Amino acid sequence: MKPVVVGICGASGVIYGVELLKILKNIGRPVHLIISHSGIYNLTLETNYTLEKIRHIADVVHDVDNFAASVASGSFLTEGMIVAPCTVKTLSAIANSFDYNVLVRAADVTLKEKRPLVLMVRETPLHKGHLDLMARTAELGAFILPPVPAFYHQPNTIEDIIHQSLGKALDCLGIENDLFHRWPMP
Repeated sequence: MKPVVVGICGASGVIYGVELLKILKNIGRPVHLIISHSGIYNLTLETNYTLEKIRHIADVVHDVDNFAASVASGSFLTEGMIVAPCTVKTLSAIANSFDYNVLVRAADVTLKEKRPLVLMVRETPLHKGHLDLMARTAELGAFILPPVPAFYHQPNTIEDIIHQSLGKALDCLGIENDLFHRWPMP
């Protein structure tokens, strides 16, 4: 089974990336993790998780500065990549193929190999520059999936809200999941 690449950036909402790692592990999908320096900072700021704790969830953890990482090559086959959360800085780098770290390089490789790339962009409000970057990455083939909650599935917990967005992200990769009730409700 080909691995899923998970990128975690320094935007607020790092719990999306942590929950994604846990979900993929629970469904038996191999995971390669890349977490930015700001992502590590936000991990400690926003959650009770440490880098050591999430390292044990992923199958492989790549140093964000190691350009010799397998995920930096198109010959390394993956199921696709989800960046959760995705900063505007990372969005901009991906839109412009500015591969300044391995997370961006892996996203660039995902696009060039025509594999699914999901960017869970975490910014609000958005100005035209942000929207232009989103449009540009969408034109390159990325799925732009800001974690915007839906309520038709009647979430009871924050986890329910997070899982709905992650279920949509996994849908983009063609990975079956039951993280939320789908429309129409029974």
